[in-house]
Amino acid sequence: MISNNIKISLREDYFNSSKQELFNYSKIQVFCSQFTSGVSYLEIRNANGKIIMLPFQGQQVWDAEFNGRRLTMRSPVKEPNLNRDFLMNLGAFFFHCGMSAMGSPGPEDNHPIHGELVTAPYRSAYIEAGEDERGRFVTVGGQYEHAAAFGHHYLAQPRIRLYEDDSILHGSMRVKNLQHTPMEYMYLAHINFLPVDHGKFVYTARYDPEHVKVRSKFPGFMTPTKELKSFVEELANDPEKHHEIKPEYTFDPEVVFMIDYEADEDGWAHALHIHPDGTADYVTHKPSQLDKGIRWICRTSDQEALGMEAGTAGTEGYTAEKKKGNVKVLAPGAEFFCEFKMGMLDEEKTEEMTGEIEKIRGEFKNK
Repeated sequence: MISNNIKISLREDYFNSSKQELFNYSKIQVFCSQFTSGVSYLEIRNANGKIIMLPFQGQQVWDAEFNGRRLTMRSPVKEPNLNRDFLMNLGAFFFHCGMSAMGSPGPEDNHPIHGELVTAPYRSAYIEAGEDERGRFVTVGGQYEHAAAFGHHYLAQPRIRLYEDDSILHGSMRVKNLQHTPMEYMYLAHINFLPVDHGKFVYTARYDPEHVKVRSKFPGFMTPTKELKSFVEELANDPEKHHEIKPEYTFDPEVVFMIDYEADEDGWAHALHIHPDGTADYVTHKPSQLDKGIRWICRTSDQEALGMEAGTAGTEGYTAEKKKGNVKVLAPGAEFFCEFKMGMLDEEKTEEMTGEIEKIRGEFKNK
């Protein structure tokens, strides 16, 4: 047992192939170990489940499981690799994207898919235990300084917090421009659940083609079928058609939506993926911080993912998003900050949140 507000700096030499308990705090246990690939990880258990975090590689939440259900996407990538290649590491429940660029690079781009933050090497990482008005928690955070000659120079400070009796992760990202000149930036909180047959979407947006837009373009490394192109055309005219994930629908290799979320009176937008058993995957964010909502659905024989995401730009790469006016700018010394929550709701909380969402939708529909 440790006292409140204790912060431990993490070092790579704490981690090896043998899983060891780092500490315990009330109902929370923290273990450290390494994957066979050599990537270090923390396993954090609470009363409801566990998460796996990569403190030195992108500060990713590699896996999440609550109330007996694994939330994470299905991928052929079973464990992270000791490299910075995006597709060889695409299997996490959550990762940060950006900051110099993000999305799939277009013909005029040379940036990596979703930018440098995804697998950024953190030389400074920590774990903190404490208590606030919500209860006892453990937080994982760190610092990544990105410095490129004739390029971006910034300090990224992410954190993920898990409370002892919760199945929701509280995440945030703070980025400070260390340049003496303005710095362009793009950011995306990439959250990847596992879609299920007959899962249903409920969220705080207007359900029409103007506010829920399906992406008609595909990344250069993908070859869409005629069936997928036809399905995308249908969704462009009737986005509500995807609100129930029917087994016969074609999401191979992927379908992406841009969603204009509306916020509640406290500034939060909400999205649910309701499972047939009445529980739900849940994400909430502030559109004042992350003004572009993204939904990514992928269902192939090899991988399945449901991205309920929010960012500062769309997913078509730097050049395309720059032309749309979606690349934002930080003044010298200025900071970007965003916060979001993600995880699982039980049946009772799902029913409550569904009612809240419908109430919010009713309010803005009547404006």
